[in-house]
Amino acid sequence: MIGYLKGEVAGIYEDSIILEVGGVGYNIFMPASSLDLIDGLGITVKIYTYLLVREDALSLYGFLTRDDLELYKMLISVNGIGPKGGLALLSVMTSDELRFAILSGDAKQIGKAPGIGPKTAQRLIIDLKDKVSIADAFDMSTDGGSRHDEAGGLGSIREEAVEALVSLGYSQSESYRAVRSVGNELEDVESVLKAALGNMSKY
Repeated sequence: MIGYLKGEVAGIYEDSIILEVGGVGYNIFMPASSLDLIDGLGITVKIYTYLLVREDALSLYGFLTRDDLELYKMLISVNGIGPKGGLALLSVMTSDELRFAILSGDAKQIGKAPGIGPKTAQRLIIDLKDKVSIADAFDMSTDGGSRHDEAGGLGSIREEAVEALVSLGYSQSESYRAVRSVGNELEDVESVLKAALGNMSKY
């Protein structure tokens, strides 16, 4: 199993890149949102990969963060969502946005991805709602998935803030987004809650 590849970008296409590693060019399928973040040819990037093995093909799927890779693995475990469907979902939504949609039961938002119909969106929510958490959405960093959700840490503080907003009558989706937009410099529930309430008009 290939955990990741680090090399020079030799080609960028609509749904994939060619990554040259040790003189070998690897064709890696990637979501559009990740491809948009690659600055151009000749740069060195680290791509976290998933190897799909079939009788007639070996295909590599790649992501810029371990967080995206782990969420992708969960997505393709859902009946009706294949490798391309998982890429489509992560092309139209970030990992955080997709988690928010799953946790809040927003099938309409999930159904905006090409090839994902209403029934598949509902099945995804049912299958994954217990597998993703608020802490996942708040605490996965872009450098490969560091966590800060230890007892009493930032994750639990933000979870409490979300629960407080929901108790005030806001939807889960609104609450997640408002708290997510609050900077990490705030380290107590009251401060996070006040800042999140100030952001509510955006959602």
